[in-house]
Amino acid sequence: MHDIWNPWHGCQKCSEGCAHCYMYFLDQTHGRSDSSVVTKTSGFSYPLSKDRNGRYKVQSGEMIRVCMSSDFFVEGADKWRNEAWDIMRERSDVKFFLLTKRPQRVENCLPRDWGDGWENVFFNVTCENQRRADKRIPILHELPFKHKGIMTAPLIGEITIDKYLDEGQIEQVICGGENYDGARPCHYEWVKKLHDECSAHDVTFAFIETGNYYVKNGVTRFIKSKIRQTYLAYSEELSYKGKPIAFKLCDRIGFPIPEGELYKPHYRRNCMCCGNRLICNGCSDCGRCQDEIIDITD
Repeated sequence: MHDIWNPWHGCQKCSEGCAHCYMYFLDQTHGRSDSSVVTKTSGFSYPLSKDRNGRYKVQSGEMIRVCMSSDFFVEGADKWRNEAWDIMRERSDVKFFLLTKRPQRVENCLPRDWGDGWENVFFNVTCENQRRADKRIPILHELPFKHKGIMTAPLIGEITIDKYLDEGQIEQVICGGENYDGARPCHYEWVKKLHDECSAHDVTFAFIETGNYYVKNGVTRFIKSKIRQTYLAYSEELSYKGKPIAFKLCDRIGFPIPEGELYKPHYRRNCMCCGNRLICNGCSDCGRCQDEIIDITD
């Protein structure tokens, strides 16, 4: 996918949400022996890659999700993290979405010139249940980042974040169920509660997928296809577009990027009913999808 950058791969499980980690499952499927070993990837410099005309493949204004097969602040990547920060500093025209279950490590892992944060870095913590929300969000509030968000995925228990939204620092909340081997159920009522709290604070809330087991009105539904999961999440009408996040992107010299020069996402017909649409980069024109709507009642 054009919106993912995995500078390293591998991670150690550290909380309840890790119990049935999708990365571990997929690694096992592909014959990788030990997913806990952190290794630098061949795509480490992906944000700096250029096409045959010398233009960056990642365009100004795109949002890049970082370390979807690891944790940006995992201990095993300490020796490479400064290089990754250098890349984000150089691509100050690109938005980098950072996600961690280790916010307690962050303060000691920031670059020397960090100050009160960089405009192109969007920092998020994972909160899979109330215990982790109450532990990680207060740390999130104390860290120096310009943009902050919460990922409640996999959502494995009811969560209330109203008191944290009251502080006005959280700009986006993403929610999703659990997939693959050992997936635990996601309940409609849990998602609805988060939606109501976010909409009351005008904070964007994205319900991106139901997970394999989705419970509503006392009925548990098994949804194997992730595409159907995103369509069903969209159909629930629980996502909410809140106040826009104002990223102040600039070129390497420090001049602001004109609005007309920023990446404009485009979508295909089947994107219109996808739970990810509210927060995604749009179509990458990879040609792998079919331009048709899937019947979520199957």
